[in-house]
Amino acid sequence: MTASESNGSTNGAVPARSGGQVICEAILAEDIDVIFGMPGGASLPFYDSLYHYQDRIRHVLARHEQGAGFAANGYARATGKVGVATSTSGPGATNLVTSMANDHMDSVPVVYITGQVARPAIGSDAFQETDITGISIPITKHNYLVMHADELPRVMAEAFYLAKSGRPGPVVVDVPKDVFLEETTVPAPDRVNLRGYRPVRAGNLKMVRRAAEVINASERPMIMAGHGVDISGAAPELFELATGGNIPVVTTLHGVGGFPETHPLSFGMLGMHGLAYANFAMGETDCIIGLGVRFDDRAVGKVDEFGPNAKVVHIDVDPAEIGKVLDTEVPIVGDLKLTLQALNPLIEHRERRPWIGQLNEWRQNHPSLDIPDSPDTVLPQEVVRSIYDASGGDARVIADVGQNQMWASQHFWYEKPRRFFSAGGLGPMGYALPAAMGVQMGAPGEPVWCVTGDGGLLINIQEFNTLAAEKIPVKVAILNNAHLGMIRQWQQFFYEGRYMGAFLDNPDFAKVAEAFGLRGVSVSSRDELHEAIADAHAYDGPVVLDVHVDRVENVYPMIVPGTGVRSVIEDPR
Repeated sequence: MTASESNGSTNGAVPARSGGQVICEAILAEDIDVIFGMPGGASLPFYDSLYHYQDRIRHVLARHEQGAGFAANGYARATGKVGVATSTSGPGATNLVTSMANDHMDSVPVVYITGQVARPAIGSDAFQETDITGISIPITKHNYLVMHADELPRVMAEAFYLAKSGRPGPVVVDVPKDVFLEETTVPAPDRVNLRGYRPVRAGNLKMVRRAAEVINASERPMIMAGHGVDISGAAPELFELATGGNIPVVTTLHGVGGFPETHPLSFGMLGMHGLAYANFAMGETDCIIGLGVRFDDRAVGKVDEFGPNAKVVHIDVDPAEIGKVLDTEVPIVGDLKLTLQALNPLIEHRERRPWIGQLNEWRQNHPSLDIPDSPDTVLPQEVVRSIYDASGGDARVIADVGQNQMWASQHFWYEKPRRFFSAGGLGPMGYALPAAMGVQMGAPGEPVWCVTGDGGLLINIQEFNTLAAEKIPVKVAILNNAHLGMIRQWQQFFYEGRYMGAFLDNPDFAKVAEAFGLRGVSVSSRDELHEAIADAHAYDGPVVLDVHVDRVENVYPMIVPGTGVRSVIEDPR
């Protein structure tokens, strides 16, 4: 029996629909109201179908396909739904590859609908023909080349199901131009049943009981919370585990906000640019409770120094992540929310005064987030703090990649999930601006701040045009240090100050923003900064702040690659 034969189908007569209509109906069935894309010859029939659904599906015309993919990523992460991005064949599809790889690394559900040359032309090296399914195999959860319209109802149902179930990820649906036009009377399936694909539910109860025994017996436990907390909606269960068991919490970059950062049990983000006391804790803990994490190298550093005397309890939906980096005492494969619901009643409350006292002593003696005096220049950390103050901590912040990413994660205290967004595993510069558009469209009416470096902004600056045309009220704060800042920092630290390819000869970004039809403001002083951020936050529309910050400020703390959590470099000032 084939997968399609095993799927149940809606009974009754079904009117003929074009392939493009089938896709639009599948999008609506997922309660998705916004998609991002850029048309081309091979996808024009889909756009012609979309024309008739524009009262229910808003199409946002990106100015580059990569921008469409990052925007769909932001929409998915802000809403918990599946994001949708679309392009034409050839260069349109290949321009989405970075976005696909980013989704794959960060477990973000996005369905990519790409046009393909018509079926008779496939394999003839026709104009704008590219094998996007072959290209995307290593960087997607699954992909399809749909050769008949009759397949589309099943394929679309499977694509959305695969994207959002289990460990989420990107799925490509490549549709030849003539299949968009071909009609079908095949109904959409009422359920998806893919042989061999069985996303796990709650973890094994025997292993859950074993995890409780290990946690209850520990003297110095640490919860390490990752992106899986957000994905599974497990923040309430994490809070119950931490407070019920009196267990301190650290987070990965993507775990930021999964546990309230102002809570006494929160010890912040760990890792290469994590807080010193968070990293010290991971060197001395006797029990690591990994929740929805993959123990990434940027979080762990030198494996031998990461919990060398700790028993590891690891809960993750993806069995491939269990034991991949750390030897695991209690491996549990399961949905995090459901598994914690089974685990929490078994956890005992313990005071653990010596351990929590030690953590607080490290926090006091190694503050990590103190901002040094800078009478002559604005420091980039101050920009993030000013956004925090202006928003009262109630904003969604989207960071780019590099120094700005670290400052945005460190100097804003996130109290809820889906408040901090960044590109982690792949680390593509240029993420923040288009992703912020997607976040804003997924969370209309909420304050959304894009915190980006000048280098990252320049990669997708064309999306200023989209912000203006679509009137998306994102506030953009450019930490303009006239450098690729992390490159300059690494060249200072590891290459004896031999700076090459790090300096940026920037335009006047405020004037560039104005040329695109946006409100642009240039900021050079501390007094201007606070006023400009407060005004931007209150303004009902998009604003671009070109904030000229100290050109050689470094990100601290820092763990040198190849060293461990005990080798934290702190700010020497």
